[in-house]
Parts: sequence; structure tokens; C-alpha cells
Amino acid sequence: MDLVKILAHGSKPYAGYIAIVVVLQLVTTLATLYLPDLNADIIDNGVARADIAYIWRVGGIMLAVALVQVIAAVIAVYFAARTAMGVGRDTRRQVFRHVSSFSAEDMSHFGTPTLITRGTNDVQQVQMVYLLFLNFMVAAPIMAIGGIIMAVRQDPGMSWLVVAAVGALAVVVGVLIALLMPMFRAMQDKLDNVNGVVREQISGIRVVRAFGREEHETARFTDANRDITRVSLNIGRIFVMLFPVIMLILNVATAAVLWFGGHRVDAGAVEVGALTAFMQYLMQILMAVMMGTFMAMMLPRAVVCARRINELLGHQPSIEEPAVPARANSAEGVVTMEGVSYTYPGADEPVLKNVTFTALPGTTTAIIGSTGSGKTTLLSLIPRLHSSTTGRVLLDGTDVAEMVRADIVERVSMVPQKPYLFSGTVESNLRMAKPDATAEEMWDALRTAQATFVTDLDMPIAQGGTNVSGGQRQRLSIARMLISRPKVYLFDDSFSALDAITDAKVREAMRTYTAEATTIIVAQRVASIEDADQILVMEAGEIVGRGTHAELLENSGTYREIVQSQRTVDA
Repeated sequence: MDLVKILAHGSKPYAGYIAIVVVLQLVTTLATLYLPDLNADIIDNGVARADIAYIWRVGGIMLAVALVQVIAAVIAVYFAARTAMGVGRDTRRQVFRHVSSFSAEDMSHFGTPTLITRGTNDVQQVQMVYLLFLNFMVAAPIMAIGGIIMAVRQDPGMSWLVVAAVGALAVVVGVLIALLMPMFRAMQDKLDNVNGVVREQISGIRVVRAFGREEHETARFTDANRDITRVSLNIGRIFVMLFPVIMLILNVATAAVLWFGGHRVDAGAVEVGALTAFMQYLMQILMAVMMGTFMAMMLPRAVVCARRINELLGHQPSIEEPAVPARANSAEGVVTMEGVSYTYPGADEPVLKNVTFTALPGTTTAIIGSTGSGKTTLLSLIPRLHSSTTGRVLLDGTDVAEMVRADIVERVSMVPQKPYLFSGTVESNLRMAKPDATAEEMWDALRTAQATFVTDLDMPIAQGGTNVSGGQRQRLSIARMLISRPKVYLFDDSFSALDAITDAKVREAMRTYTAEATTIIVAQRVASIEDADQILVMEAGEIVGRGTHAELLENSGTYREIVQSQRTVDA
């Protein structure tokens, strides 16, 4: 039903094409069924009587019918291909858009490898089986039923041969489906595993090489590759047995027709032309069943893939757009958290506990604390990358849970802890934040972010920014954020890869951008936040200290320990 649901929904825009395919397939099949009858007529009434004129006349009709058959078949395949490719394209788009609405929790629930597989390979399998359906399964039933009628019309006495041959093929198809369904399901899971291992190894290649773990990672991939190979071989063994069995049934059926039909011709019960036509109709019937068999080979995997696609499309994002969105009355950039707590799905303890603070326009709020204290999670709640478990996150007095994402993005911009650049150029990456940005605006943002290494906006950027250093990625990400001119600037440890001098230059240059905006910085270095108007000290998900640098040195033991530890390291 999952496969039917996907194809029924995806086929609606192509109803006209499908109607053309059905009509043309009907014409092709009727022409195919008519040709053996004409051939029998030529043999019995032309060749047997040596009537050359009759042979030419009926032969001309056969030629015209064959020409119509070819033209109709070509056009039918063309429209079938357009329909199947269109449905595949639309399904991929639907999967992509749905996944794009997922929150970080939804991404973790499925995992990146299976999301990639479901949006590419799974859709491809559904698309291919639909193409086969349009090309084969429309013609196959008509050819099978029509062939049976025409064969019985030629010689009712041998109709039992049709029943026996079709029954034998039906048993083969049934056994095939029963064996292949669980194997194809396992194959898609193994494919997910291979994608996961490969993606992890490529992403972490530097770590692998740094610790000399190439052999270990090779062994991991070998195990995953061996698993999918084993399943593929099992499927292949069934296919290897399948075609010889089908050919055996076809050949036995042909021999049976010649044996029993020869005796009937000798007895005068049937003419030679009718026997020839009967044999051709039997072959057409068996070919129709073979079409169904070929379809059955693809169907189990497509059913599994469709189920996986529907599972993905049926998953409701944990963060959804509000049905009745609220819009803030002002656009000042005031950020407020009221008793906010957050617990990751499946976790026993909350990572944030009763966090309350306010960040005002024209001020800088810094967040500092040990690793795992919840700093990044806290920052991600403001643009609603996560939704708070309890409490409220307010933007200009409006709960972000009640705001549409476009309204939040208009006010808030963020440089994540792990900056990411997309393949393209420096210009294309900057335009992600502001599509209509001018060259002057882009250069100004680059100068402010101290991205002096950029000499041309057409400078190529590899996927993930792998062709630039970590510090250069951070500066380009900062420039991308600056160009959007938001009301709230969020920096998630965005200066960690910069040296102290560059860090100071970037923060000094940004003052003109952030003078009237709200700035919230997550930092590890005390030197980066000493001038902040408000510093929040976090420990185990709670704010254990707040104030200016001087106030915290006097009142917060945790902050003093952080300062002292960094001074010791610097010394």
C-alpha cells in the first residue's frame, strides 16, 4: 500500500500522459495479437492454395499493422518515461523539502546516512518500478487475456496447455516474491550502513590519519561491504535460477504444442496455420507472464523502498510552524529567557535547567563555562533550532515557538560552533545570507571579518570549506552573518580558530555592525569577553554567575577558576 500511495499521489499531475500511455499500449497489444491471426490466414488461405495475390494483400495488411504497432510502442515508451521520471523528481523534491523542515532531533532520530539513501536510492527504485509498470503491466494483462482468447479461438482442444504453462510460471513468480522481499529489505538496511561508514570515514579522514587508524577503518568498511555483498549474492543466486526455469517452461510448452499439435494436424482436427498461430499466441501469453515476472523481480525492493519513504514523509517534525503565527510588535532584538529548561530526547537529565536572562540591543552578552555546561544548546534555542522543554524563549516579547521561521531568521543570525561553507564561490556563500547583496556590501563584510585572504569574490570554495583553513572558514562565516544585518548576532565559539590579534581586530571592526544590535557570544577565552556588558557563567546547565568581568572576579568562584586556569596556561 505504501508503493500504491506514493505512485497514486505522484501520478495526479501526469494523468493526461498516463491516459495516452494506456491507449497506445492498448493499440500496441491489439496489433500484436492481430498479427498471428493474419499469419495463420496467409498460411491456410494463401500459401496452402498458392494464391500469390492473397498473400500480397494480407501481407500488406500485416505490414501496416506492424508499422502501427511500432509507432504506438515508441510513443507509449516516451510518455511512460516522462511520467515515471516526473514522479521520481517530484518525490525527491517532496523528501528534500520534508527533511529540510526537520529539527536537529529529527535528524538524529533517522541519521544522515539513511536520509541520503531514502532521498536518492529508494526514490530511484520506486521510479524504475513505475517505469516498468507503465511499459509492461498495462500491456501484460491485455496480452495475456487476449492471447488466451485468441489461442482458444484457434484450437480449443489444446487450451489445457495454456493453463499448465501459465500455472507453472505463476508458481515460480510466487516463490520468487516470497524469497526476495526480506532480502531486499535487508539490502536497503545494509546500504544505509555502508553509506554511514563511508560518510563517517570521509568526514573524519584527518582524525583517522592522525591516529594511524587506516587499517581499522578499512576493516570496518570491509565488514559493511561484505554484509551487503552477501545479501546481493543471495539475491543473485535466485535470479540465476530464475531465468533457466522460465526458459525451461517456455521450451517445454513449445515442444508440447508441436507434439500434440502435430498429431491434431495429422488427424485433420486443426490446420497448419491455426497451429502456427496457436504457438505464437502461447508464446505471447508466456511473454506477458514473463513481463510480470520481471516486474516481480523489481517489486519487492520497490515496496521496501516505498515503505521507507513513507516512514520518512509520515514523520512529523518535532518543531513545526505555528498554525496561527504571532509577529513581534517591534524589531529591536530583545532576547529573553524565562525559566528555560531543555532535555535531549532519550536523555535522563536536562542539559539546561531554569535558565533566565535578558539581552538588550546595543549590549553584548557573553556565555562562558566548562565543556558540556549547555552553552551551545542555550544559544540554539534562540533561533529555535531546538524547542525548549519548559519555559519560554522570547524575541522582542514574542515566544519564538509562536513565530514563523522566516520572522526569526529576519531578526536572528548565527555563526555555529562548526562553521560550514557550501561548494561554490565566496560570493555564492555570502549571498546565502542576503541574495541581493551588492559587491560593496560583500567586500565590506569581508574586511570587517578580517578575511584578507579573499582577493576575488569568485574564489572557489569546496564542499564544507575544505580548501580553506579553520580560521578562514570562521572568518567567512562571520562575514556571511554580518552581511544580513540582523537585530541579534549569535556567536557560538566563533573565534576559537583565530589568533588573539585577529580575534581583537574582528571584534573591534564589528562594533559598527553591532552597535545597535543584541550580541550574544559563547566563548572559551576570557580575553574575548572581558568587555562584555553581561557575562553568564554556566555550570551543569545552570547559570551560576552573572555580571561584568570585574563583578564576576569578585563574586564568582567558578569564573575566577576559569580566569586563573587560562592565565596559568598562557604563562
